[in-house]
Amino acid sequence: GGVPPFGYRVENRKLLVDETAAAHVRWIFARFIEIGSCTVLARDVGVRGIRTPRGNRIDKKYIYRVLSNRAYIGEAVHKGDSYPGEHDAIIDGETWDRVHLILQESPRKRAARTRADTPALLKGLLFGPDGAAFSPTHTRKGGRLYRYYVSQTVLKHGAGSCPVGRVPAGEIEVAVIDQLRTVFRQPEIVAGTWKAARAHHGDFTEADARAALQQLEPLWDELFPAEQARIVALLVERVEIVTEGLNVRLRMDGLAGLAREITADIGAAA
Repeated sequence: GGVPPFGYRVENRKLLVDETAAAHVRWIFARFIEIGSCTVLARDVGVRGIRTPRGNRIDKKYIYRVLSNRAYIGEAVHKGDSYPGEHDAIIDGETWDRVHLILQESPRKRAARTRADTPALLKGLLFGPDGAAFSPTHTRKGGRLYRYYVSQTVLKHGAGSCPVGRVPAGEIEVAVIDQLRTVFRQPEIVAGTWKAARAHHGDFTEADARAALQQLEPLWDELFPAEQARIVALLVERVEIVTEGLNVRLRMDGLAGLAREITADIGAAA
């Protein structure tokens, strides 16, 4: 009885797989494994135009219910206990287990756990006082991982050949992210984002730019490191280590593109 789970239809009182909707369900599970955030996934679902069988918007609560529904692994649940069902599974057991390992951890813990396995946040973007690029590297001591960025000058000519030879990766990445968080709130950045976006989309307003940048800041901590790295590469042209600190040079076209992306997500979810 009741409404069948998304991905199934009822015929003769039996659950049958609806292949079109089931493909959406498989994509939702696979995408969650990639990004680990129901909030971000709800935006992605909106962009793809996926809706509930009744045509309603899919929000993060709906996605969580989908990811937690044991019907997708061929089980039936009655009074809190699950039993083998008579219907076909849409999701295999390995995918289910991977999703639920992720769901057991908070977004911040997941980010910390997966940071070492993802591309360095500032790879290809960091340069020293002498203009040489810095490359990511790491060492392990006592079972702990220590990440650094090292100057190419030092790698080629040895220690002492550059005023800043090596910097801790975590500290400099946090410093750049803190600068980006501040940037999202600056009126001149909002105005510049609006102008750059308007060149491609004439109906994009300054209010759209402001709303998009305000959305990004609270969303940041929920993003997986790989998605954070994608956004940093999109927004940042160059990070220079100078004696006074850091110079972060932004890509206004990248900021505009991201603002349009977020605005499209908001519109799709409305």
